Amino acid sequence: MGIVNITQADSQGAPAPGSPDGRSSRWQSHREERRRELIKSARRAVHLLGSDASMEEIAAAAGTSKSVFYRYFGDKAGLQQAVGEVVLSQMQRRIKEAAQSAHTPREGLLAMVSAYLQMAETSPNVYTFVTRHGSGDPEGSSGAVSGALGHFFDAIAEMIATPMRSHLGDGKHAVIGYWPKAAIGLVRNAGEQWLSTPDSPAKPDQEAMARQITAWLCVGIAPELTPAARE
Repeated sequence: MGIVNITQADSQGAPAPGSPDGRSSRWQSHREERRRELIKSARRAVHLLGSDASMEEIAAAAGTSKSVFYRYFGDKAGLQQAVGEVVLSQMQRRIKEAAQSAHTPREGLLAMVSAYLQMAETSPNVYTFVTRHGSGDPEGSSGAVSGALGHFFDAIAEMIATPMRSHLGDGKHAVIGYWPKAAIGLVRNAGEQWLSTPDSPAKPDQEAMARQITAWLCVGIAPELTPAARE
């Protein structure tokens, strides 16, 4: 009941309505709520307009002015970082949930790759917006965006490494420090190329692409080669 009822001590320690602290708290709460709304609006705008949408276009789609976005996020890189933190957090949570439902390391890889591709395919424009920086932006302004993305892929690499550690042969544990990062590179580059490939009969669907990437991770390209090429 303590979480519901306010004790006398709590009452005495709380700022009175209308006090400077109370006004400051309400203003901060308002700013945080407004920031969340702007992030949602920006995400919808990018989904519709494309990853190269300008701040002016994003603001117009959100029904506000460009100056409002600059006030809350500083510049386009700041907006990308804010949207990226939300999007990448959701992707990380979804990938983790997928991995936890698997019974074997290979099932786990397939589940994680599938979740990654599904989330990216939901809105390629938003995915590109938070993982790449526009060529017209100032050099070096993408540091915060790159940092958030790096943390995301580091977390995914650890998710990949964890189940593998209990299935490695004797003396093979040092290898695990290299393979997850290599795996991330393969998944990301193959996935992004797949996302950017125009639809055609030759393009694999999401499920087939996830299975193909997982096969490359587990057994490599050898099964696709002729017997002579495998020697």
